[in-house]
Parts: sequence; structure tokens; C-alpha cells
Amino acid sequence: MNRICCNKSKISFNNWLFYILILPSLLGCVLFIFVPSLFSFMLSFFNWNLISDFKFVGFDNYIELIGSKEFWFILKNTIVYAVFTTIFATIVPLILASVLYFKVIAKDLIKTVYFLPFITPMIVIAMIWQWIFDPNIGFVNLLFKIHLKWLYDSHLAMWVLIFVSVWKLIGYNMIIFLSGFSSLNSQVYEAAKIDGASPVKTFFLITIPLISPSIFFVILITTISSFQVFDLIYLMTQGGPENSTNILVYWLYKNAFEYFNIGKASAIAYILFTLVLILTIIQWKLRTKWVNNETN
Repeated sequence: MNRICCNKSKISFNNWLFYILILPSLLGCVLFIFVPSLFSFMLSFFNWNLISDFKFVGFDNYIELIGSKEFWFILKNTIVYAVFTTIFATIVPLILASVLYFKVIAKDLIKTVYFLPFITPMIVIAMIWQWIFDPNIGFVNLLFKIHLKWLYDSHLAMWVLIFVSVWKLIGYNMIIFLSGFSSLNSQVYEAAKIDGASPVKTFFLITIPLISPSIFFVILITTISSFQVFDLIYLMTQGGPENSTNILVYWLYKNAFEYFNIGKASAIAYILFTLVLILTIIQWKLRTKWVNNETN
């Protein structure tokens, strides 16, 4: 009987200990995530400039944004940046991971070299690539003996940003793919080789389906991070030239901390949140169509 009581008290103590240990993290989430998120959602229905009194305007901030040509232009920029960054930041690391896994020696050294850009601070990356694409003394223009303005050209600036983003993400996404390759069964490839399958056919009909969970994960996280990009835009173009690289998060920043239109900035944040949420749900639903061993 005493042993049973001791066991019950021990279980009760462990339960309380669990709640005590997660309390700091739980309070941090409430104070720094849930409360600010709720407050910013409420602000999206008000007109406020950090100084004046709150003025309730209902859905006017959302209506004004949706009816603005500037909003749709910036939304288009955001979608173009996110789509092309996701495509290239998935395909290029996948190809490199395949080559590294099946063909190349000194894999650890090469993986380290590719991973370095991912852990390098964005301010360093921005400064280096601004110099590389400088129209006067930039390495690219000197190497190819051309004179393009790159970051100062409204037709080229967005593509430069996409290139830099993909370059930075290659190492991380490649590591994810390599972890997927490491779980593959070599007997499958031996059977394909015996059946006379070419390397290209093996890659598309065997490798891609088997590592589809890794591909899905990379596409999902790259899409979300691409819609949330801010530091690269802020450091390299400030949304220019001619608003050609202005995207929703940077526009949110300008409305909040340059124009002091807090209500409009909050509305932009929740439009962006809704857009990302819808895209994530669509990707999650579609995963059962092409991801290996995935069911609803």
C-alpha cells in the first residue's frame, strides 16, 4: 500500500515538474508571440501613427490596400521572388546533392564550402554581392566585359536578388537532400542497373520518388521563408529601383517605421499571413498526390 502511494506521489510530482519546466518557454510564447500577434491584429482595424489616439476604421485599411494598384504590384513582386527562389533553391541543391552522393570525393569538404553561405550573416553577403554587381567596379561586369547596372536596373534587380537568395540557400537545402539520400537502399539501384535503366531514368523514376519527403520539406520551408524575406531587400536595394524589388514585408516595414501608418502595416502583415497560410495548406493537401508514403 505504501509503495502504491509513493508511486502516485512520484507521478504527481513528475507532472508538476513538467509544467514547471515548460513554464518559462510558455510565458515567453504568450508574452512575445501570442499577445503581440493579437494586438497587431486589433491594430489592423485602427488608424494610429504611434502618437495620436486610436481611431477605429473597421476594414478600411484592408479595403484601401486591396483597392491600391501599388499593393497588387508589390504582391506580384513578392510572388515572383518567392516562386523563382523556391524553384531554383530546390532544383540546384537537389542536383548538387545527387552528384555529391553518387560521384564526388572529398564530400565533407565540399559540403562545408556550400554550407558556409547559409551561416554567413546577411549583411556580409549583401556587401559582397553589391560589390560583385557594382556597375563600375563590379567583378561580373569586369569578367564578362559588359556594362550592366544590375541592382540599378528595374528589369535586372529582382533577378539579382533571386540569384543571391538561391546561392545562400543552396548549402542548407543540399544537406537536407543528402540526409534523404543517406536513407536510400542501394539494392534498389542495383536492381535498376540489372534491368538496364539509364542513370537519367533511375534518377527520375527511383531517386526522386524515394526522396520526395525531403523535396516536400525543402519546398515548404523555402516558400515560407521567401515570402518573409526582408534583410536582403533592405540591405541591397531598399525596394528600388522604381519599386521593382519592393515586397510585402519591406513595404510593411516602410508603412510602420517610415510612414508611421501602423494600422495599414498590420493589415499588410495579416494579408501576408493569410496568403502564406493558404499556400501552406494547399501544399500540405497536395503532398498525398506525389510524396512517397504520405496519406491524409
